[in-house]
Amino acid sequence: MIRSNAFKSYANRGMDLENDINITNKYYLDKNIGVIYKKPTPIKVVKVIYPKKNSALITEAFYEMPSTTDYNGIYKGKYIDFDAKEIKKSKSFPLHNIHKHQIEHLKKVYEHGGISFLIVRFYINNTTYLLETKELIKFIENEKKSSIPIDYFEVNGRKIKESYTPRTDYLKVIDDLYF
Repeated sequence: MIRSNAFKSYANRGMDLENDINITNKYYLDKNIGVIYKKPTPIKVVKVIYPKKNSALITEAFYEMPSTTDYNGIYKGKYIDFDAKEIKKSKSFPLHNIHKHQIEHLKKVYEHGGISFLIVRFYINNTTYLLETKELIKFIENEKKSSIPIDYFEVNGRKIKESYTPRTDYLKVIDDLYF
């Protein structure tokens, strides 16, 4: 007897959360709920070759500056800025997964009245959380740990419910927290 999950593919698992957020953001845009986009990574092109007359191939480039976070936009008149992370096998979020300049960026957005946060998906319990920047900063300043345990997300974060449409409705959590 063959079980139905025997042929389940795990290809591109690292992109699941990002894909879900991108689909959700398209839904928000199509329904005129919010305008939130994935930010491109700033690169400087150094060398380009033209293998065909009308096509260009970048052969050398470098990052101009460290990127800040993954997403930004506007919702109900408020600026939104956040990063999305996936944790595959652990019950904690390693702080080295978010760079210092990203934390500083989120903190500045928060200090200037914007809405900033992390979205973290833990595959171990198939749960996605929204953690506000103020809770991230509180953990970093008060704990001497190198990772944030899932229990901290349970107590100080908010679960994002998964659904068909929108897939990862994080603005529902934002409504509950801010509006």
